[in-house]
Amino acid sequence: MNVFSFFSDVVQVEIKALQDAGILPADLDPSRVSVDPPRDVTHGDLASNAAMMLAKASGMKPRDLAELIAERLRRHPQIAAAEIAGPGFLNLRLHDDFWREHLRDVLTAGASFGDSEMGGGERVNVEYVSANPTGPLHVGHARGAVFGDVLASLLDKAGYKVTREYYINDAGAQVDALARSVHWRYCEALGETKGVMPEGLYSANYLVPVGNALAERDGERWRDAAEGDWLAEFRQFAVDAMMVQIRDDLAALGIEQAVFTSERALVEAGMVDAAVDALEEKGLIYVGVLEPPKGKLPDDWEERPQTLFRAGNFGDDSDRPLKKSDGSWTYFASDLAYHFDKYRRDFKTLINVWGADHGGYVKRVAAGVEALTDGEAVLDVKLCQLVRLLEGGEVAKMSKRSGTFVTLHELVEAVGRDVVRFIMLTRKNDAQLDFDLVKVREQSRDNPVFYVQYAHARTHSVARMAQEAFPEGDFSVDAVRRADLTRLTDSSELALIKTIAAWPRTVEGAAEAHEPHRLAFYLYDLAAAFHTLWSKAREDTSLRIVVADDQELTLARMALVHGVRTVVASGLRVMGVEPVDELRA
Repeated sequence: MNVFSFFSDVVQVEIKALQDAGILPADLDPSRVSVDPPRDVTHGDLASNAAMMLAKASGMKPRDLAELIAERLRRHPQIAAAEIAGPGFLNLRLHDDFWREHLRDVLTAGASFGDSEMGGGERVNVEYVSANPTGPLHVGHARGAVFGDVLASLLDKAGYKVTREYYINDAGAQVDALARSVHWRYCEALGETKGVMPEGLYSANYLVPVGNALAERDGERWRDAAEGDWLAEFRQFAVDAMMVQIRDDLAALGIEQAVFTSERALVEAGMVDAAVDALEEKGLIYVGVLEPPKGKLPDDWEERPQTLFRAGNFGDDSDRPLKKSDGSWTYFASDLAYHFDKYRRDFKTLINVWGADHGGYVKRVAAGVEALTDGEAVLDVKLCQLVRLLEGGEVAKMSKRSGTFVTLHELVEAVGRDVVRFIMLTRKNDAQLDFDLVKVREQSRDNPVFYVQYAHARTHSVARMAQEAFPEGDFSVDAVRRADLTRLTDSSELALIKTIAAWPRTVEGAAEAHEPHRLAFYLYDLAAAFHTLWSKAREDTSLRIVVADDQELTLARMALVHGVRTVVASGLRVMGVEPVDELRA
């Protein structure tokens, strides 16, 4: 149960009752009324903006309306107090017994606690990574990969039907350059001394095995052939080889995407023509001459007629060309076709995870999606800022086996998959992230991975302590769920239950905003609440979880421990991080 949604419904019922009684206008729209955590926890457990949202339409002063609603809410069996604050905010305090019983509900729900029906089964397409298939993935790709994968899992938990997708940019100049680079390595494998590779090709060693494989398969068949004879063959072979490596890189990070869509296949299937035809039918294609780009001098600009899409009609900075001077489609035209293809596959919510360097491209693609779908599909582009790799505060000097960058595989090998996944979510996606190879190994509160994992491991440690104190006792989830939870009376214990109870709201809020980093922030706060209670018990022995002469109290407090374990494990699994039962130095 989402406590905040539950009491939002309670408030809505009381507003409806006031309408039915003729006290409030029948046509009042309460859709903007919400129940949220108070800014200051000393004000209560819940806060509602009901009176602030409805006062003007009701012709009443906010405080007067708030008192009308509060008077009705005070009769609710689970509400201990309803108070008015400031200009008309409504603060609610719930009975302690409500929180204790809610803990029992958490234990009953188990791993499904926090699952939501908010998405209603809506189909969502999350496209992420989509790196050009010209080499292995590097550290920069890791952030977008984790962000997209966890966002997909989060949306799943929130009730959406999610498809994870990778768009293979296997058309255009970059894959032709890849093919030529592989041909160079192929000739080397046949014993030719090639010298320095020409500028514009991919010179890193990761293509050596690809050239060797072609030489082993085809022998000298392509050595003296004209480029036109071997280019397509080498291009496809190279792309296939790179995609095998990319899938392997993603698997190292725990990522499996269900759909891989080829740009070349879309073009060859006529999807670009279909998208352009659809825009033309809407009167959104014309031949014209664009103004010079900002910062260009007039004599630097070659004016020529172009086939243009009226992107400016849909919020873009200017109209956009769809054909190059040689008559081939632009990258933008292919991207329009790709998004049109998603829409034709019955996706109305499209989420793209891109690197920050693509920020200037967002408006034109969004304009294309709006035009092609008549606004039915919504595109949300999440831009991921750079990752700065450090080692003890200094720029990291890791081996670079694959060229001029640190590969994703190298990073995972250095610190482990779980660490990479968690750390990539410790900042919002649009903020630069520092990844310090030393700090992520520290066993301290400053290392969020350790701090959260330690909370989960500590719940298992406490369970072992309880079993040792009461060898014949049963401290399973089923047993503690039946415990006398009225024994939980300390403010720290109740505060921990309230933090546990915030998990469903966190899931729904993060899913709605497409912000998976909120999960990492929440888990850190929950771990802090648990560790704080543990530390408090070291000073006040009456708060110890395992009380040697009181098995019933120990059972009740073990219910709290199981509640923490349930939510931490649930959150980590959404993040693709394996919860650990024990930490070793």
